[in-house]
Amino acid sequence: QVQLVESGGGLVQPGESLRLSCAPSRSGFSFNVMGWYRQPPGKGREFVATLTRGGTADYAMYTKGRFTIPRDHAKNTVYLQMHNLTTEDTAVYYCYAVGGRRWLDEDEYWGQGTQVTVSS
Repeated sequence: QVQLVESGGGLVQPGESLRLSCAPSRSGFSFNVMGWYRQPPGKGREFVATLTRGGTADYAMYTKGRFTIPRDHAKNTVYLQMHNLTTEDTAVYYCYAVGGRRWLDEDEYWGQGTQVTVSS
């Protein structure tokens, strides 16, 4: 089995930037989709952004113009680059992936979550 390992969370001030990273814990897995969800305090988990192997990106409306989701296929790593953060972006951010050991596998994987806190 494989786990998704996130890093890069922390405490930042409003208006600052932050980059999250996510990579599988072992090699030998291929993901058609990689992306991010988040769970704000007291709320349910919500979609942030995803990126397919073919390069199609999908973003939640609230991220437009502020977040991007670069992906390093060689490292099997996805990033979430966040700019102009606000207090409403405070949440636990979860990495998400669809794939498996085989090219057409569609198993879903989740990371353990990384806390992002935006506060002055």
